[in-house]
Amino acid sequence: MSFGGPSEPQYTPPPAQQPQYSQQQYAQSPYTPPQFSQQPVYASALAQPTPYSPPAPAAPAPAGALPMLPVPSKKGRTVSIWLFGVLGFALVALIGYFVWALGAVASGMGLVLALIPLAIVFLGVYIIDRWEPEPKLLIVFAIAWGGVAAVGLTLLVDIGITLMVGLRSEVFSAVIQAPIIEELAKGLGIFIIFLIGRRAFDGPIDGIVYGALIGGGFAFTENIQYFAISLIEGGGEQLTATFVMRGLLSPFAHAMFTALTGFAMGLAARRTSSKGAVLGAGLLGLLGAMILHGFWNGSAMFADFFALYITLQVPLFIGFILAIVALRKEEARITRERLGDYAAAGWFTPEEITMLATPAGRKVGLRWAASLRGDRRPLMKTFIKDAAALAAVRQRAIAGRDPLAADDERALLTRTRATRAALLAY
Repeated sequence: MSFGGPSEPQYTPPPAQQPQYSQQQYAQSPYTPPQFSQQPVYASALAQPTPYSPPAPAAPAPAGALPMLPVPSKKGRTVSIWLFGVLGFALVALIGYFVWALGAVASGMGLVLALIPLAIVFLGVYIIDRWEPEPKLLIVFAIAWGGVAAVGLTLLVDIGITLMVGLRSEVFSAVIQAPIIEELAKGLGIFIIFLIGRRAFDGPIDGIVYGALIGGGFAFTENIQYFAISLIEGGGEQLTATFVMRGLLSPFAHAMFTALTGFAMGLAARRTSSKGAVLGAGLLGLLGAMILHGFWNGSAMFADFFALYITLQVPLFIGFILAIVALRKEEARITRERLGDYAAAGWFTPEEITMLATPAGRKVGLRWAASLRGDRRPLMKTFIKDAAALAAVRQRAIAGRDPLAADDERALLTRTRATRAALLAY
């Protein structure tokens, strides 16, 4: 299945013009980027047949960092301070509730232990998100929504249902109520991220990342409660059993459930900016998340959990990993295709596209940058990051869902040219 844009692009990248500076002058200039003709006028040290063997510079690289360069607009890629303010008030209320209901010591012990599965989830998300990292503020918001807002909404609904019904059924709560309410609360966070950060919500991988972060944040707070209750009711022995089951055997459970909702929203977001279309796709993903969540909880209550864990949950997790690998390959293909449009216009060489748009090429490029005087890996990382962002901008422009694409394109082309000049400077 292809997630790319139409075969006939809606527009073409701006053509290049004859450069105004020699390479040496360009390296010493204030990094006003020249335009390149269809055939680059100098042999790029990066433009070597694979595997790359670029020569090392004969003289030390110029001291100092890159000058101030234009940056893409943050509009549609950031979070209002007011939203963080609301989450801050909710966090204070949630801390008060935990201390009141569970005590400071048990809550503190639960918090320390809950950091371990959270770190495991973060490591997994980091590996997934390395190709085109999401904006840091949106990452923080996703974690905060899962750990504070989604948990708070779930607690409020749980308390409300208990007060209205008068009694609480553990079976109904675990198998029906929890999957519905929790996945709704977490899925709402993904949709909010799409609304406020739709220019950073480029496809299914982004949806999976945001969903997994929200799910990981939710599991972190929920684990504090479970670990604290286990310590209070059964001491160290029960706490150990709960930690092994929730912290080590299933740290990705909530992340996987919510990632399914994010995947569906991201799939729709790749093709359109319509809120209704993304919401509709998200509801389908949400249904799948609820079913998986309910089945997971039910297996712990009605069946041999460990037998089902080995025969069903582990294969599901492996399938989840394989799906992410396939999606990562698709992201790489789209990046290569979109950067290829710029290569056709003279902005990059074909060899640079291989370096910027393939995992193996990136590794080779970083090794080469490390061999340069002064270790220029930070410059290479910037070059790779900006090129990936440029490919994403063009993909959004082709889909017609980014009114700021032209401005971002100019900024990123300026940045990639200046970074290349710094990499090649002798």
